[in-house]
Amino acid sequence: MEASLKNNPDSPSMPSADRPVKTGSDHVAPDCRGMNFYRADAAFQSLLGLYMEPSMRDHLAPHYDRLGELAGGRLDELADVADKHPPVLHPRDRFGRDEDWIEYHPAYREMERIAFGDFGFHAMSHRGGVLGLPDPMPAIAKYGFQYLFVQAEFGLMCPISVSDTSNYVILKYGSDDLKRRLAPRLLSQEMGEMWKGTQFMTEKAGGSDVGALETVARFERGDWRLYGEKWFCSHADADIALVLARPEGAAAGTAGLGLFAMPRRLPDATRNAYRIVRLKDKLGTRSMASGEIRLEGALAWQVGDLNSGFKQMLDQVNLSRLSHGVRAAAMMRRCLNEALCVARNRFAFGRPLIAMPLVRRQLLKLMTPTEQALSFYGFTADVMDRARLGDAAAARLLRLLTPLYKFRACRDNIRVATGSMEMRGGNGYIEDWINARLVRDAQIGVLWEGTSNINALDAIGRAVGKMAAHEELRAAMRVRLSDTPVLPEKYRARLAELLDRATEFATRVAADRDAESLARIASGALYNAASAILMAWEAARLNDGRRLILSRMVVEHRLTPRDPLAATDTRWESRAADLLLSDRPVTLAEAASIVV
Repeated sequence: MEASLKNNPDSPSMPSADRPVKTGSDHVAPDCRGMNFYRADAAFQSLLGLYMEPSMRDHLAPHYDRLGELAGGRLDELADVADKHPPVLHPRDRFGRDEDWIEYHPAYREMERIAFGDFGFHAMSHRGGVLGLPDPMPAIAKYGFQYLFVQAEFGLMCPISVSDTSNYVILKYGSDDLKRRLAPRLLSQEMGEMWKGTQFMTEKAGGSDVGALETVARFERGDWRLYGEKWFCSHADADIALVLARPEGAAAGTAGLGLFAMPRRLPDATRNAYRIVRLKDKLGTRSMASGEIRLEGALAWQVGDLNSGFKQMLDQVNLSRLSHGVRAAAMMRRCLNEALCVARNRFAFGRPLIAMPLVRRQLLKLMTPTEQALSFYGFTADVMDRARLGDAAAARLLRLLTPLYKFRACRDNIRVATGSMEMRGGNGYIEDWINARLVRDAQIGVLWEGTSNINALDAIGRAVGKMAAHEELRAAMRVRLSDTPVLPEKYRARLAELLDRATEFATRVAADRDAESLARIASGALYNAASAILMAWEAARLNDGRRLILSRMVVEHRLTPRDPLAATDTRWESRAADLLLSDRPVTLAEAASIVV
């Protein structure tokens, strides 16, 4: 019994008369290894029930359960080993030929087999047959699998995601001939046959400024050939890479960029004319190979309209941004679970950490952004599914949600990872435990697919300023407020007022070029106002008082100004902590007494 309590962060470990006195290593708090991350996450299960068609949910539940077990067990072990044994680049083969290849630890290869071969992450939303479903999976289902997987392994999620998104772009924009050539391999789950994908975009001249890239595409003897260098190429040895390049004579800036699919090997199985110059020695995501690529006349196939390459690539970028938001939600969940595990099992000064007021407050500060990101995943994935069915309003809304989610959730992830490490204390800084890896990996979320500044400018300058997509967000949130009759009227009015203020502030910032420096504040306000309403709506629909209390936590700590020198009344937070940190369900009536 004691062992199961130690490995379950949802179970308190209080001293008792029949438990032996702790000595030596007994005092070291356990971690979450051995948990089933699906079974332990009641909020995630509830949201799947809220957004997913019941028969699909019932069909996929055993698969989520199996992945949850793997993520807390075998995957967690493999991820730890792969992180400590990063890939190695071999520039030449034993004959001295420039056959550069990357050697991976067997732990990484086993994780690949689980992700690509067993679960079919790369194919599940592009064809039927994956995990026994006759049709492609909706976004709410696919990103649910990503959410569980990343709680164990973050690095491999990049190859998974870029394979998935590359498949989307090629299948959407590629010619019939290109799709016939590539689709069977891209969508296969046979490890010896399948081709994994990636995108190579960043150059020394342009990271966020994509229009400054220098790679040239030349049409030579009936084929496109690529010349130049790509500076940051994650999944460097992918079988197919989507590459942005400027055809000779094309216009400057992003308008002149074409999109090309560049194979690692040519149809005759020889190497294509590009080289992996070196691998990046990265702070995090160490299990996955990121490198620098020199293009020496590499054969590539045109994808779609040569004048629309950047726009087509943006489809991949936006899909990746949503994936990054889900990854941040997953990592925060692991961080929160680790912090709870320590707080419930570590004793100091004669009592468990979770009994201490400052620890309880810190746990709530970790829990609030974690649950916000989970709610935003459910809502955004549902909007994506509606947009793909032709809903124009959903498409405009999605254009705003993806940069908002990427911006705020990835920034929150850094703070939550650091707070979770602090909860474990000095052990959290040691590589024996997962906290150090979580802190390292969290940083990449504010870099890949646009920095925080780029995503805030995209959200406010483009989605708000040019598309008025925030009005779609306001309309969607008003519908949810009207769909929550059990909410206390005073609190519903407060949420409505905050929504209007956040929307109007975003309007002003988008309209005033001198207010560009406020784009991040405006983005955060929209995210926080929407997530507070989403959690209140979820509470009403799911009869879950916890989410209503969390809604107020967002309102008070992320949308309401506070005097840092004022001695505020924190009694409501103490009651909130008692309910949120307990194991029992919280009724809406109990929560209502806290939000009013």
